[in-house]
Amino acid sequence: MSVFEFLRPQAVRNGSNGKTPGVCAALDVGSSKIACFIAKTDQTIAGPRPRVVGVGHQSSRGVRAGAIVDMDEAAEAIRAAVEQAERMAGQAVNSVTLTLSAGQPTSTRIGAEIDLPQREVTERDLRRLLDGALSEFAVADRVVLHAIPLAWSVDDHRGIRDPRGMFGRTLGVEVHVITAAIGPLRNLMTCVERCHFDLKGVVATPYASGLSALGDDEVQLGATLIDMGAGATTAAVFAEGALLHIDTVPVGGSHVTSDVARGLSTPLAAAERLKTLYGSALDSPDDDQQMIEVPSVTGDRIYGSAPRSLLNSIIRPRLEETFELIRDRLDAAGVSKTSGRRLVLTGGASQLPGTGELAARVFGKQVRIAGPSGITGLGDAVSGPAFSAVAGVVRRETRGAAEAIAGPPRLGATSVARIRRDPTRETERGGAVWRWFAESF
Repeated sequence: MSVFEFLRPQAVRNGSNGKTPGVCAALDVGSSKIACFIAKTDQTIAGPRPRVVGVGHQSSRGVRAGAIVDMDEAAEAIRAAVEQAERMAGQAVNSVTLTLSAGQPTSTRIGAEIDLPQREVTERDLRRLLDGALSEFAVADRVVLHAIPLAWSVDDHRGIRDPRGMFGRTLGVEVHVITAAIGPLRNLMTCVERCHFDLKGVVATPYASGLSALGDDEVQLGATLIDMGAGATTAAVFAEGALLHIDTVPVGGSHVTSDVARGLSTPLAAAERLKTLYGSALDSPDDDQQMIEVPSVTGDRIYGSAPRSLLNSIIRPRLEETFELIRDRLDAAGVSKTSGRRLVLTGGASQLPGTGELAARVFGKQVRIAGPSGITGLGDAVSGPAFSAVAGVVRRETRGAAEAIAGPPRLGATSVARIRRDPTRETERGGAVWRWFAESF
């Protein structure tokens, strides 16, 4: 067993949600839809494999840019989505794991070290080091979502994957910490509690999408994943088998729809339909000749017309802006080269024709559009890129969380390690620490 496997809670390793063994429920609360997957774990020759037995999804209500803006409306939509999945699965669930894109999730890398007696490194030393590192990582109004050990060091020897059994004077670790603003997370947790569900955990949306949409080789060799949601676009950089960085820009598919509504003077619902049916991120030679009917913004049964080229000229600049913002933020964080030549797009907004080609121009990478993988039981209606995040939560629950933190956020405080923050890697500090160690061992 690797050290990363060792650091997983026993209940997670067994694929249990703590209530019904082998059953997990994932909930994605987005700006355009709320989706719930209920899955069971099948033991196969290749190892545990999740099988979706219940699916529920509803149009979002009370949610904007991934954040709760109306508690009652959001709670009602969440309850309806979960109940729909429960009816399909034929069983009730008591706890759910959430995705989170609101609260500006950001990445920070920290280093910590402790002195060792002249003996071999033990599992107790690993726990003591991580506990101390996380307890000293704290900034007001932000909470730790994930803390992922990237590499260990013994004395001057760095890049060690598993230091147990080694001898040295000092033990160090580099940890990738993902934080989010407390306010949006607390509102989301309150909505779940109003629906009478226990909160098992919270997963950053780009992390969950990457677990579902990326192949194992892409995670190992390096790839950037961009999840294009309705209210926000999130990015995650993977390399050497781990999540190295995430970032978020508050621009998504709904902003494209708003641009179309304003540019063509048409209602938002009509703009969404025009974007879906006729929109493209690239130009076509026939766009000037193809005319499309545009409903009047007044709601009367009056239709105007506009060339398709006008529609596309509204869509393309917004998508270019979104990709350029992500590119510049990843460049500033110093992770663009680490991610290699692979770029994977997922999320509902990635399905617009020409989006992949436009992303390839902006990033200069090989691009593909991906949906959920590694899960059985998905019907055609829920196997597209829009469901990558919720499917990724299911995969994480089955395979186990490769993190030093798992579970709902709770405060804790101890101090036994010396912290080394890397200012070139740090995008924002934040936090509160969950007492993961006390729960897991």
